[in-house]
Amino acid sequence: MALSRGLRCCQRVFSWIPVLIITSVALWSYYAYVFELCLFTLTNTFEKVAYLLVFHVCFVMFSWTYWRSIFTPAASPCKKFQLSYSDKQRYEMEERPDAQKQILVEIAKKLPIFTRAQSGAIRFCDRCQVLKPDRCHHCSVCETCVLKMDHHCPWVNNCVGFSNYKFFLLFLSYSMLYCVFIAATVFQYFLKFWVGDLPNGPAKFHVLFLMFVALMFFVSLMFLFGYHCWLVAKNRSTLEAFSAPVFVSGPDRNGFNVGIRRNLQQVFGENRRLWFIPVFTSQGNGHYFPLKNRSSESHNPLLANEDMWEESDDGSEEGSLVEDQDPSVTIEMEE
Repeated sequence: MALSRGLRCCQRVFSWIPVLIITSVALWSYYAYVFELCLFTLTNTFEKVAYLLVFHVCFVMFSWTYWRSIFTPAASPCKKFQLSYSDKQRYEMEERPDAQKQILVEIAKKLPIFTRAQSGAIRFCDRCQVLKPDRCHHCSVCETCVLKMDHHCPWVNNCVGFSNYKFFLLFLSYSMLYCVFIAATVFQYFLKFWVGDLPNGPAKFHVLFLMFVALMFFVSLMFLFGYHCWLVAKNRSTLEAFSAPVFVSGPDRNGFNVGIRRNLQQVFGENRRLWFIPVFTSQGNGHYFPLKNRSSESHNPLLANEDMWEESDDGSEEGSLVEDQDPSVTIEMEE
């Protein structure tokens, strides 16, 4: 037990190393650009002020989005998807697997669940003891089920999912903008140092290295950002791109694709003035999503009126208004 706790503690410490690397590079780039380039190398006052002003706007947005990506907790299923105390007692006391599955089927009747496991069973996480909402997956690193999980990103030491996917996309976009601005403004001085028009000194190393690092990160971010733009346009997560979500009718990679405009609004919200600001504006609560085939949605009164499914003050479950699911559906025990 002590050894296991020690290993987990070490794992948590080491998991921050990628974040420290990015933070160190960002802080160095700030010093190199502001001090070595703008203050010690530039001689034109107007150019110096303009560079510093735009640079700080890019740096603040980059830092803000990175902070939100790291420290926004991954959203987990609400307690309506968890086994209640009585259901858990009944489930654990039942020794017959078929009877246990039937208990979970009865619970699932009250919930807006449309996706299935590959076997066609309703997805159940044995570790978290929850019925998985659509697009929810268990993260072995975070040790919890994450709503609309996209992937676990070591560079932010966090799961990218429903609660912070917008912040992650903005972080990629502002990182690219940060790199492009540095490369564009440093380029002429990079050439001057390279051919010897400017004297050798500490600034030379910083300016040359700034150019190489900015271009290297920009190329890497360009492919990653382009891939996620494609995912947003198709309304898919990284996990769904590799393994298509399964519905009652079978696998369908475009099951959640409701058109580019609505796909964008699901991530960024309807207020376009807030699209590029790292504040949460994503639609819904992460537990269910509009379907391309709205025939399934129309049979579910929860999706017709979201307020009916929200938890009431007295803890009652309005979710019981949902139509009963097919009793032949089975439950898959997943970790």
